[in-house]
Amino acid sequence: MCYGIMVTASVSSIHRYSFFVAMGYLTICHISRIYIFHYGILTTDFSGPLMIVTQKITTLAFQVHDGLGRRAEDLSAEQHRLAVKVKPSFLQYLSYLLNFMSVIAGPCNNFKDYIAFIEGRHTHMKLLEVNWKQRGFQSLPEPSPTGAVIRKLYMTLVSLLLFLTLTKAFPVTCLVDDWFVHKANFLTRLCYLYIVMQASKPKYYFAWTLADAVNNAAGFGFSGVDKNGNFCWDLLSNLNIWKIETATSFKMYLENWNIQTATWLKRVCYERVPWYPTVLTFVLSALWHGVYPGYYFTFLTGTLVTVAARTMRNNYRHYFLSSKALKVAYDVVTWAVTQLAVSYTVAPFVMLAVEPTISLYKSMYFYLHIISLLIILFLPVKPHAHIQRQPQTLNSVNKKKKD
Repeated sequence: MCYGIMVTASVSSIHRYSFFVAMGYLTICHISRIYIFHYGILTTDFSGPLMIVTQKITTLAFQVHDGLGRRAEDLSAEQHRLAVKVKPSFLQYLSYLLNFMSVIAGPCNNFKDYIAFIEGRHTHMKLLEVNWKQRGFQSLPEPSPTGAVIRKLYMTLVSLLLFLTLTKAFPVTCLVDDWFVHKANFLTRLCYLYIVMQASKPKYYFAWTLADAVNNAAGFGFSGVDKNGNFCWDLLSNLNIWKIETATSFKMYLENWNIQTATWLKRVCYERVPWYPTVLTFVLSALWHGVYPGYYFTFLTGTLVTVAARTMRNNYRHYFLSSKALKVAYDVVTWAVTQLAVSYTVAPFVMLAVEPTISLYKSMYFYLHIISLLIILFLPVKPHAHIQRQPQTLNSVNKKKKD
């Protein structure tokens, strides 16, 4: 159906129709999922593949719109690079959406990258982008994914073992136990909440790393050569575990968690909406994930925390850059705050329902909501004009070059 829209709709509206049809159908499926599964998670859950397909449909629709419906000088450098200037055939469309490598768990990828992979140009194209001759190669190399696949499969095994052990020792249900809600002191609750949320992470590490390894094993996912001359296979990586666990800001954490989804949200929403980009991006993220109330608690809280964290950073970070010792102290404190804030924010995402979420937040005295609101209300917020957050267009880049 969405392919029919792409063929028959005008170029100027192709992205809107495809977006609303895909998101509308996904939302209907999410609603039906509640009646089928209630608040449990069954192995026959069909929403995951539909979420990936929705990302791909909308990604391609916007890229076709950029290639056929907008002037080149109005595009950012990235939009120009990814723009699709010829409508794909029906076979190409189905292959992109339903290829065996990403149909179950993703990740979402760009249409031009996928077509280059199918046509055998993928690795050569990425090598040309990094100028392989200047990297010291005498002839065009043939990167092998074997090493990257082995490392990622090892990580999936470790993640699986951690998940099977930690979730039994620290189940999410303990967050609504009488001991946690009524007997534990506030500091104990903070620490226990952090541990429980840490225990829930390995299942995501397992799924996303395995999906990445599957694509790499097929030869897809080569991203170029790093500064040390090593081949990189992280074009489709969905997370950076080290940066997640050492994140010193809410923004840094989100940028390294579910990377391809964050990229999709940025490309179809954040860079394109004229008002309230952060709020609308969080709303779209919640709608894409589903209609369980816990998702909306998480993303609305995340919006609040993101604005508060940005405000704090803009007002105070520069005071801690004068010496190395102050910078280290700042990093340690912001790491601890970030990890606790993330645990508090994502707990409803795991619990899903309203009652346990309210019970948890009441036991925590809604402390992060209150602190975030106070920061936003009483600290000066430096305005960020929409044009400042927009990527530079080719026209502005060319003007700078001329100057």
